[in-house]
Amino acid sequence: MSLINLAESYAYATTITSGVFGNSPVGLLGFGDAGVGSTAMTTTNGGLSLQSIISEPGSSFDTMQANFTANYQAMAVQAIGIGLTFKFAKKLLRKPISNVNRNLMAPLGIGVRL
Repeated sequence: MSLINLAESYAYATTITSGVFGNSPVGLLGFGDAGVGSTAMTTTNGGLSLQSIISEPGSSFDTMQANFTANYQAMAVQAIGIGLTFKFAKKLLRKPISNVNRNLMAPLGIGVRL
């Protein structure tokens, strides 16, 4: 499992969920800005959560459609930027990443690499 690839995937997920649901991936699950230890499933920033989608599917899908229509261009630009940034960073930092993987991660033997 690569931590860099995991970060890239989370960045893409954040772009999609913020553009369509108005929330982060964690907020979409209901654990966003509701507070630590809170059982509230909706966030204070007004974004959709899974609970709100399940409880009110009609209005939620209308909101998702309106959000997508308003944000699809920005989402496309962000996705391109994320792809280019990670590609450039991986090439630029190839030797340090390899060094960390070889000298720190491999001896741990946990199957995780940078």
